[in-house]
Parts: sequence; C-alpha cells; structure tokens
Amino acid sequence: MHHLRSVGATALMLLAFAVPATHRAAAQEMQYNQANLVRSLLPTVVNILSHAEVTASTSTMTASAQEPSQSFQLKTSAGSGFVVDPSGVIATNWHVIDGAYEIYVTFSDGSRAKAEVLNAARIIDIALLKVSVGHPLAVVNWADSTKVQIGDPVLAIGNPLGIGLSVTGGIVSALNRNIMDTPYDDFIQTDAPINHGNSGGPLFDLKGDVIGINTALISPTASSAGLGFAIPSKDARLIIDRLINFGWLRPGWLGVKVQQMTPEMAQALGMAEPKGSIVAWLIAGGPAEGAGLRISDVILRFDGQLLTDERELLRNIAASAPGHQATVGLLRDGREIEVPVTLAEWPKMQWEERDAPTKVAQPHWNIPPDLGIRVTPLTDELRAKTGIPPVPKDMKGAVVTGVTRDADAARVGIATGDVILQVGGIQVGNAAEMQHEIDRVRGEGRPYAMFLVLPKNPLTASQWLGPKWMALRVAAG
Repeated sequence: MHHLRSVGATALMLLAFAVPATHRAAAQEMQYNQANLVRSLLPTVVNILSHAEVTASTSTMTASAQEPSQSFQLKTSAGSGFVVDPSGVIATNWHVIDGAYEIYVTFSDGSRAKAEVLNAARIIDIALLKVSVGHPLAVVNWADSTKVQIGDPVLAIGNPLGIGLSVTGGIVSALNRNIMDTPYDDFIQTDAPINHGNSGGPLFDLKGDVIGINTALISPTASSAGLGFAIPSKDARLIIDRLINFGWLRPGWLGVKVQQMTPEMAQALGMAEPKGSIVAWLIAGGPAEGAGLRISDVILRFDGQLLTDERELLRNIAASAPGHQATVGLLRDGREIEVPVTLAEWPKMQWEERDAPTKVAQPHWNIPPDLGIRVTPLTDELRAKTGIPPVPKDMKGAVVTGVTRDADAARVGIATGDVILQVGGIQVGNAAEMQHEIDRVRGEGRPYAMFLVLPKNPLTASQWLGPKWMALRVAAG
C-alpha cells in the first residue's frame, strides 16, 4: 500500500511539472480574480433576521378536566437579501419575512440595521425591505437571465442555516423549471449548495451580475441535495422595478382562464401535437371578450412569440403594461388567426387581495413588574430533589417555579425548572434581588435586561451546555 501511494504521488508530481508554467499562472490568476470578485460582491449581500410570533397549543389541568389553551412563542428565522438601490432598498423572498413584526439586516462588515417592509409580491415570493444607514449602499448589477445557458458557472451568496454570509459555487443545471410553486414558475435550477437561510440571496454569474434570486430547494432531507431554484433576473427585476415605481405589481390583464394543452386534449381537437394553451373561460367585460376571443380558442403566440406553456403566456401578459396592444395568435377551428387585444390593468383590489403584503402589528408585550417570572431560592435540598446541574458554591441562584403564559419571558423560552443566576452583572438568589435588578435596568431607561439562565437539566448529561445569556424585555419600546 505504501508503495502504491508513493507511485501515485510521484505520478502527480511529474504531471504537475508537465503542466506548462503559463497554464499554471493562468489558473492562479483565475483563482485570484474570482476571490477578488467575491470580495467585491459581499457588501451587496445581507443576512436577514426576523422575529415572529407563533401560537402553540398547550393543555392545562383544571378541577374539572384538561382544557386546551394557547401560548405565544418567539420564532426567529434567518434569510438572505441583496441591495438593489443605494438609498437602502433590499430585495429578498416574501417567505423570509412573512409574519415578522421585527426585521434586522446585517451587512458583510458586521453593521446591523432595522428594516421595514417596503412592499411585496406574495404570489411571486419577492419582498422589498428599506433600511436607513446614513450613507449610500453598494448595489448589485443585474444580468440578462434570458442569455443564461445550462452549464454556466454560478455563485450563490447568502446566510445558510443562519451561520452567516457564505459563498457556494456550481453550475446552472436546468432552465424554465416548474416546481408547482406559483402560476408563473420559470426557475433557474442550480447545483450550487443552497440551504435554508439562503432564501432571498442572489445567484451571481462569474461577471458578478445577478441572474436570479435563490428561492427554493427540493431535498429528501432538511439540507441541500443539489436541487436549488432561483427566480430569473428577468422576472425579478421587472417585479422589483414595479414595486418601487407603482407600489404594486400592476400586471397587464387579458381576462381569460387558460389551461396547458395536453396530448389527450390535442388528440381530442385533432391537433398533430400538443401546443399552446386552451381558453377555458372569458371574464365578462374583459379585454379578451371585447376583442372576440372564444372559449376553446388555442393561444399559440403572444406578440409574435411562440409560447412553451401556459406559464409563459401568463408571465408575458403580466409583464405587459396596461394599455399595450398585443397581438394574440390563435388556433380556431383548425385555422391560425391573429387577434389584436388592448390589455387592461388587472383590477387592483382583486389583485391585492391575494398579493399585497400582509401587515403585522408589533405585538402587545405583557410586561408585569416581575416579568411574569416566579422564583424561589436555590437550596441544596431543591437541587437534590429536582436534579438541577451543579452551581458553583460561590454563586447564588433562583429557581423558576412558574412563568406567565403570554409574558415575554415565555416567548423567549424561560421555563419552569430553569435557574436564574444573574441579572446583568449581579448575582440573584431570590425574588426580591431579581426584582431590584429589573427595576434598576428600568430606571436607566433600557428596554432589555440580561439574564444569565441555567437551563433545566436535560435528559442526558452530554446535552447540557451550561448557562446562557438571554435578553428579556423589561419595558415597552
């Protein structure tokens, strides 16, 4: 075995020496240029941290029966985004911030800013955030995704699993993917590793231009399986521009319901092959009805472009400006004809019912004087009885005996059996000492206090990681 390894190593050395110096220099130059490219792109990408409330069903014992109740817990989600306007406009996916009452973005230099939802297109899963940092931000450049080819190398930058800005590389695996996510699916598929937390981040070509927004993955597990999907820049840029300029998508409207032609439908209609989209319904008073389209017409072309499927037709209609006179190529009674149709604006109220961003109010914080935490002094007897992990002899401790269900302490995860060791830099051993420190923080005008908490003893000693700091809200604001 040792001999074989030596032969292999020698062969590799000879191969290395056989590579012309000019080729090695070119490879080194390419690596250097790619590293520089990545460094130049990092300032345009952000980590996104969102806070939302989730409702958890619980059961409580009463004198008569076990009754269900609800409690509210804090859910923290990680995602990605990128700067599309130097004034502080950041693009991401809607699902990254859906339901969030509080959103923060962190830049590559470590600076952090609170973000507000500027607007969103929920159907397409794109949202715009706004931050104010007092200076112009570095922005991305857009690529033309219609020129992307299968096999093109790509870079994904984002916040996978919430660990921080990370760069992965791969190729474009496929185009025009339909993963049944939206009526307009046209995803770029890539094998660049994309995990939860990458959502909303940019997919770059090797020029450093954005070809898509990383949005979804398909995997038999919770991690990447090499099937990542990005909204193409052609669609993303159109949507983002309209959200900025009009405050909503403002799609063109034809007023038809269409279905993709299937092989069976084609045979039933006497077509040689399945192509186009068949009209299933006309909206009364809509542009299509006014232009003379009929139920059972097969739409083959839109403005001269041959359509691959009904999703492409829907994308082209939505991307057209209201008032645009489109030419619709039809197959009717075995003949191909062209019909001019003036597109209308999609009825705004109808569209916004299913697409406008849902507003999430800041939760009402229940902040009782004691924060809803009931404690009792930690004694040797109590430690032995409950199995609480050892606390150093020179430290006090207050054991949590109860937490008010809708208090902030319950939201962040403090539970019965935990031990509170300190509030700020002061050790506490009973309710009075804990209350004294809470009142002191309030008196200083700070909305949060730091609690050093020893979690309740886990099932196995190997799972015990020791105390942890938790920031608890002591005042509104």
